Amino acid sequence: MGQSAGVAARLKKPSWKDPRLLIGILLVLGSIAGVIALVGTADRTTQVFAARDDIAVGQTITPEDLSIVKVRLDDVEAGYLTVEHGLVEGKVALQRIGKNHLIPRDSLGLADALDRKPVAIAMEEELPAQAVPGARVDVWVSMPGSSSAFDEPELLLPSAEIAAMTAGNSTLGSAKTTVVMVLVTDEQMPKLLGALANKAKVSVVWNPAGVVR
Repeated sequence: MGQSAGVAARLKKPSWKDPRLLIGILLVLGSIAGVIALVGTADRTTQVFAARDDIAVGQTITPEDLSIVKVRLDDVEAGYLTVEHGLVEGKVALQRIGKNHLIPRDSLGLADALDRKPVAIAMEEELPAQAVPGARVDVWVSMPGSSSAFDEPELLLPSAEIAAMTAGNSTLGSAKTTVVMVLVTDEQMPKLLGALANKAKVSVVWNPAGVVR
């Protein structure tokens, strides 16, 4: 009889006042709330612009240069160009932006805000594979001497950034040339243009320790 009474007590329908039932309900509700919060956080993405291809310094940015991606930025969202705020017409790149990279807001501005401008240097010497747009190079200049020889080379532009590179035109029998566009400040511009105008020998040397801007 005692055992039957114990079984009946255990099978008795629980009351709302039963603490075990309340704890079970709280656990279920907590689990549901956690799942909802997790899903809501995972879906908190923002539509932002990314570079469709490499964007060079000074290049005017158009919608055709950009693609739209969804990313989660959280607290750093204000630092990037979002679809919500849109693209202001006439903006140019103040710094190089790599393909598929997000567009930082401070990388765009007006053309008169550029503190570096690209200058073309024709090179016959072969450059290392690491000398690509965005890499840093040292530009050395040898001025023509009093005779047919050139003066000792001098470092004119340390750690200049390559903006672009293109294959130059060559005539039959001549060496193949590469045109390297290096970014030059207004302060450095007169010396480089003067050297080029005086037919100085200009050499571009890859600088692996160059500071990336």
